[in-house]
Amino acid sequence: MSVWDRPEPPTRPVPLDQQRIVAAAIALADEGGLDGVSLRKVAARLNAGPMRLYGYISTKQELFDLMMDEVYAEILPQEQPGDWREALSSLAHRTRNAALRHEWLSDLLGGRPALGPNALAVGEATLAALESIADVDTAMRATEIVGAYFTGAIRREIANLRAERATGLSKHDWQRASGPYLTRMLATGRFPALAKAVYDGTDIDAEESFETGLEWVLDAVAAKLPAAGMTPGRAGRDLGVQSP
Repeated sequence: MSVWDRPEPPTRPVPLDQQRIVAAAIALADEGGLDGVSLRKVAARLNAGPMRLYGYISTKQELFDLMMDEVYAEILPQEQPGDWREALSSLAHRTRNAALRHEWLSDLLGGRPALGPNALAVGEATLAALESIADVDTAMRATEIVGAYFTGAIRREIANLRAERATGLSKHDWQRASGPYLTRMLATGRFPALAKAVYDGTDIDAEESFETGLEWVLDAVAAKLPAAGMTPGRAGRDLGVQSP
């Protein structure tokens, strides 16, 4: 039985429920990342015995799945997007904003499809916006391509934020510290393309870089949509879902 279908055990002297467990786990992850989350630590935060949690959650992966789906509630748009571009753009920006609030989310993005109710609602809102202009396979590929872009961009941004905290050096402090070495290397003439990028390129912040890359990806998707034809898809069969 999946964690989404499992009934909750009866209430005991220290009241527990799945929602309280997930909230405690998210608080721990926000403080110390996923490495700071364990069933024992969650139980301690809730003043309950660790074995109590196994009535609700069997494994740490199940706990991560529940945590991720709770954050998907923050990603879910309040209203159905008006068109496909707004839907995919909203998905990208809302996922980035959620990851900046919960940095551990970047470690869970990009794996198997999330199947919690909030994740399914996000997928439904996104694909529904593409439904009238693209066949199902094209809609799925468009969503995958945009997802691959923003997952990589978010992971890079979070990695840089973690590096800043670990080293105590901001981006510009790190650039200044690395400057003398890089200057010597570029002066050898072995890296002319890199030298041009370093000396002539425009330095932009993470948000502008994210937005620019997203617009380029959406433009590429737009170029493919008019040629979409109606063909049957296999995504549901890959998840073990039977055709109605």
